[in-house]
Amino acid sequence: MIRRLTALPAALALFALALFALAAGPAAADPSSLRIGYQRSSTLIALLRQNGALEKALAPLKVSVSWHEFTSGLPIMEALNAGSIDVSADVADTVPVFAQAAQARITYLAEETPSPTAQAILVPADSPLRSVADLKGRKVAVTKGAGSHYLLLAALAAEGLPFKSITPAYLTPADGRSALASASVDAWVAWDPFLSAAQAQTGARILRDGTGLSLYKRYYLVSDTYAAARPDVLAIVFDKLRETGLWVKANPDAAADELSKLWRIEAPIVRQANERRSYRVERVTREGLSEQQKIADAFRAEGLLPRAVDTSALAVWEPATR
Repeated sequence: MIRRLTALPAALALFALALFALAAGPAAADPSSLRIGYQRSSTLIALLRQNGALEKALAPLKVSVSWHEFTSGLPIMEALNAGSIDVSADVADTVPVFAQAAQARITYLAEETPSPTAQAILVPADSPLRSVADLKGRKVAVTKGAGSHYLLLAALAAEGLPFKSITPAYLTPADGRSALASASVDAWVAWDPFLSAAQAQTGARILRDGTGLSLYKRYYLVSDTYAAARPDVLAIVFDKLRETGLWVKANPDAAADELSKLWRIEAPIVRQANERRSYRVERVTREGLSEQQKIADAFRAEGLLPRAVDTSALAVWEPATR
């Protein structure tokens, strides 16, 4: 079942980026398959991909599963809207806002509850920068449209600084880390597990994390066409995500060991990253989307969205009632 929060359209563009191939529209969903887009930080999906639990659960429905990796959330949304994938693994709370601005045809499937310390602004250990205010006039690496993008904006605003007071370098997480290490940028806004890895491996120092600035929820999304075609599949996906999140928190050492092999990051680093993430998977509610509007308004105020966005206009999936 899909619940449309409001009937208002969202006829908006994504700040000069033609990311979503809107003219073509999404391809029709194949009810016999499930194509999942994910990124390296998609912890629960990484574990499900490794252990085969989702394929096993979907076997009675004769639904096959394929996995498709992307560098960050916005490319996943592009693929979701274009019909190249059916479900998006967890993306930061900013991503649906930008997707909606580009008229993406998507539905909220689930959320991971807040993890504000799982993203932060980093500087080198020997950096003279000691506060967010010191970023004025500096070059900062950030991934466009990621949760880290909003954290940077919110942190600057808390110091009375507009976004234009810094020079953004829009980079992938890997390139952002390299830029910080080579002193090509003065700071880098990262999220876990990249955040914990940079701290442990390079000695990078946290200038400010998301506490008091950004809830940093992560959302799972599904194309409107697939949500309408296979609610039974989505119910299984939701249950497996929730079970996996509970397992990670109940078994921190085992989870860190497993993810260490998948990510090729030392297990203690993975465990620290996992401690910062809630991994509590819940249904999305209208009340729970309150910060989405705050995010949209903040980007709009800085001229990073061309027009206002009504974040209540996206659909929310609900399991069918019996």
